[in-house]
Amino acid sequence: MTTVRLERFRWWHIDQVLPIEADLFGAEQWSPGMFWNELANGHHYRVATDVDATVLGYAGLAGAPPDEVWVQNIAVRRDAQRRGVGRALLEELLAEAARRGARSTLLEVAVDNAPAQRLYATYGFEPIAVRRGYYQPSNTDALVMQRDTEPTGDGPHDHG
Repeated sequence: MTTVRLERFRWWHIDQVLPIEADLFGAEQWSPGMFWNELANGHHYRVATDVDATVLGYAGLAGAPPDEVWVQNIAVRRDAQRRGVGRALLEELLAEAARRGARSTLLEVAVDNAPAQRLYATYGFEPIAVRRGYYQPSNTDALVMQRDTEPTGDGPHDHG
C-alpha cells in the first residue's frame, strides 16, 4: 500500500486532476468547469496525495440524504493503481455517506470496467440497472450499482 493522505479537493487540485481525467476517460473526461461546479455546490470531494502532495486520485460524493447519495467519480492515476488508493477513496466516501445518514449509495460504472465492478462488489455494491449509451461519445453502457448504507448506531431510528 502506498502512503496516501486524503484531503479536501480544492480548486488548486484541478490542474493535477485534469491530466488524470484525460488519460483515464479520454473524450468522456470532465471539463474544468464540471469540477468547479461540483466544488461550488459543496459536494464531498477528496483527493489522495502522496508524501510530495502529488495527486494520485480523487473521488466525489453528491446527493440528498436521508435517501440516497451518488458516487460522482473515483479515479486513480495509472501509475498509482492497484496500491490501495481507490479503496482508501471509496472507504472515505462510504464513511461520509454513513455520516450523512444516507440510506443507500449508488454509482455508475462502465459495463466494460470489470476491475472497478469487482472493487465495488467487495464493498457490498450490487448491480440494479443498466443505462444504455450513458457514456458519450463512446455510447458505452453504464451499470448502476447500489449499496445500502450501514447504520452508524447513533441515529434517531436505531432501537438497539
